[in-house]
Amino acid sequence: MRRVISGMKIICIGRNYAKHIEELANERPIEPVVFLKPDSAILQKKMPFFIPEWSNGIHYEVEILIKINRVGKYIETKFAHKYYDEIGLGIDFTDRELQSKLKEKGLPWEKSKAFDGSAIVGEFYAKEQFDLVNLQFQLLKNEDVVQDGNTNAMLWNIDELIAYVSQFFTLKKGDILFTGTPAGVGKVDSNDVLIGKIEDKEAFRVKIK
Repeated sequence: MRRVISGMKIICIGRNYAKHIEELANERPIEPVVFLKPDSAILQKKMPFFIPEWSNGIHYEVEILIKINRVGKYIETKFAHKYYDEIGLGIDFTDRELQSKLKEKGLPWEKSKAFDGSAIVGEFYAKEQFDLVNLQFQLLKNEDVVQDGNTNAMLWNIDELIAYVSQFFTLKKGDILFTGTPAGVGKVDSNDVLIGKIEDKEAFRVKIK
């Protein structure tokens, strides 16, 4: 059974790593790029990810996750650390071709990023275990490292992101913040195995079908 906190939301940040912006030839933003996923986007634990029938290709994007632990609105950056105790790792699956077509027409991205199963949410860990401003994380595809990121390369750090998004959305306990992906995004194929690691901890493992 999928365990979803009632009323939770998934808030995602785009273009938060300069090298990822470059690899997709996007414009560097002045403010964080924000979009949402519904709770139905969360892939059930231990379930494979099925490439949607309507898709011509899905890309992986590994990201550090933040689990919000209390209600907050207009949070100041200096107090943002009080609003989360745990961090995790996940994937924002994206239909890149569809996303590009939608962007060209000036339309919302949701069909390409918020479809069912498009969010892997791995294990969460107490934040005290890590140096959050120098946190190494990786995505392996079939045991090869395809993304190798560090939070020290974020354009906006975790606390700055929490403060920013809380201007627009009331943050609630159980909400999950996807903080952006580093360079190295790429396509998944059937029978691929994706493994996400935060330093030496395996946060998730998923089979592609």
